[in-house]
Amino acid sequence: MIIKVRINSLCNLILLSISFVCLNGLCFSDFLYASDALAPSNYLSFKTEDEKNNIEIFEKASRSVVYVTNREYRRDYFSFNIYERPSGSGTGFVWDKKGTIVTNFHVVQNADRVTITLYDQSQYNAKVIGVAPEKDIAVLWIDAPESKLDPLPVGDSSMLKVGRKVLAIGNPFGLDTSLTVGVVSALGREIKSVTRRVIHGVIQTDAAINPGNSGGPLLNSLGQLVGINAAIYSPSGANVGIGFAIPVNIVKEIVPQLIKHGKLYRAVIGIEMVPDNWSKQYGIKGVVVSRVLKGMPAQRAGMIGIRQDPRGKIIMGDVITDINKIKIVDSDTMLSALEEFKPGDTVSVITNRRGKKKTFKIKLQAPK
Repeated sequence: MIIKVRINSLCNLILLSISFVCLNGLCFSDFLYASDALAPSNYLSFKTEDEKNNIEIFEKASRSVVYVTNREYRRDYFSFNIYERPSGSGTGFVWDKKGTIVTNFHVVQNADRVTITLYDQSQYNAKVIGVAPEKDIAVLWIDAPESKLDPLPVGDSSMLKVGRKVLAIGNPFGLDTSLTVGVVSALGREIKSVTRRVIHGVIQTDAAINPGNSGGPLLNSLGQLVGINAAIYSPSGANVGIGFAIPVNIVKEIVPQLIKHGKLYRAVIGIEMVPDNWSKQYGIKGVVVSRVLKGMPAQRAGMIGIRQDPRGKIIMGDVITDINKIKIVDSDTMLSALEEFKPGDTVSVITNRRGKKKTFKIKLQAPK
């Protein structure tokens, strides 16, 4: 009985308080109704600073983002007629006013025809002018008016820090021009390309990246390009908050090479390498030189490859273990080391020749 009295007293006290609470002569209940009436107009005019930044970047950058459709030709099993079918799609972005489009290599891999759809839904057939499968980058070209081509401003990925905001624009699951926002989760990650080569220095982000986002831009809070969205880590194939982007500083080095040469323009020493699985099978650490190419830097320096003696016995030649103090354990680390240099640079190459350490000074050459 006492409990009931206390509860009733508390209820009466609350009701009494609500009835008499007034703000400058306006009853509390009236204040609630008035604020509700003002809410729609307030929401339309009110934006947080972060929302303003997101909207501004999306409105500017979305004109630069394109939809990439990969099509392939197939022969009908019964009639033998050739027909075309979509085999994949992804995202890309405008690189310059000349019609250059940049995307991931795996987006256009094995394509017989590539179609680019711009922001205004106009479509153009694209020509693949250069690919770097080991970096998962492809460069396309479309014959479109300059007025429709708005290149993205290019930033500097070395300035990124963990925790900085990033924005991803793409076409996930074919839903064109979608925006997701997140932060840089980590830097210096490594992912494998379609050639199984390792891509170093990759950006990890929790901005949602789903199938179809591949090849799209990753932007900083100034709307500058800082990466190309390339892959996700997910057991289900959908976004779980772990996405990866190729840093724009790598892209800036590679795109001009692809435009000019159609492939990576990497300095060479002039050797053929034994496959890594063979070296691992026999417990050999380093890159086994299979053959030294005639007239190339390695031959001029005195390096030798695998030979046979008069009895047919295999004699090992040089096994490359260091290039300019960079440890070489397989073909991937060797190619990555050579990417740090240009044709004409001289490097110190250390090899193991049947248990003896050999050092060579080799002047790198442009690829033929």
